[in-house]
Amino acid sequence: MAEMNRIQMIVFDWAGTTVDYGSSAPSEVFDRVFSQAGIHLTREEINGPMGMEKKAHIRALLSTSSGTEQWKARYGAAWTEEDVQKLYQVFEATLHDVVAEYSVPIPGVVETVRQLREQGLKIGSTTGYTSQMMEQVLPRAAELGYEADCVVTPDVTGASRPTPFMLYECMRRLNVYPPCAVAKVGDTVVDILEGKNAGAWSIGILTGSNLLGLTQAEYEAMAPDELELRKQKATERYMEAGADLVIDSIRDLPAALAEIDCRMAGKEAAC
Repeated sequence: MAEMNRIQMIVFDWAGTTVDYGSSAPSEVFDRVFSQAGIHLTREEINGPMGMEKKAHIRALLSTSSGTEQWKARYGAAWTEEDVQKLYQVFEATLHDVVAEYSVPIPGVVETVRQLREQGLKIGSTTGYTSQMMEQVLPRAAELGYEADCVVTPDVTGASRPTPFMLYECMRRLNVYPPCAVAKVGDTVVDILEGKNAGAWSIGILTGSNLLGLTQAEYEAMAPDELELRKQKATERYMEAGADLVIDSIRDLPAALAEIDCRMAGKEAAC
């Protein structure tokens, strides 16, 4: 059992948090799949449900006013669950072909995870990708210096974020308890909700995040005042979802965890 007054495990999200700056792979594939179906969505619309299991993400996109209206105009009827399944099959096949190319760790991840391990912390990961998809990306990320102690996918638990069950499965596999000894770290609103629904701490990351919605080139080229405004808006969304802390980049995580340990020692959190 974990010590009662400090964090014992970090549960990271995958794309946009530890690898794939800006969560580009799923965004690109959703854009391709829907465009092939004659449905044209903005990047902001595509990124809105990011972090969910991918069939749920497709349903969410079809349920937007734009998705619903375009589908009916093109096909003469409302979308059905059969349409969701067909789109998902195309999504899965397309992602399978490209996802390994998007497995490069985000700057600072390899060094920070090494530092956390040296402090005795366990490293878990939850994702909206399936086990089959992760078979493509895990070896590539490991080659480049990042791997988790366990990775849990929605098909393993039968439930995706924002439910807490993937996080609980990480706790079970790595023998960590209670939930307040866990910090969930992610780049989407559903990551924050996953942590809060589990009774864990939730930390949002800005740099490289899906919520910020910028590629690395866009981030580096953006005017400082505009970038700061975007970060403020993203921070507000994290906090509205219940985030305990929001950090600029993963390099700030050790300091954030130290702050949480102090809070726990002061009994600000109940286990």
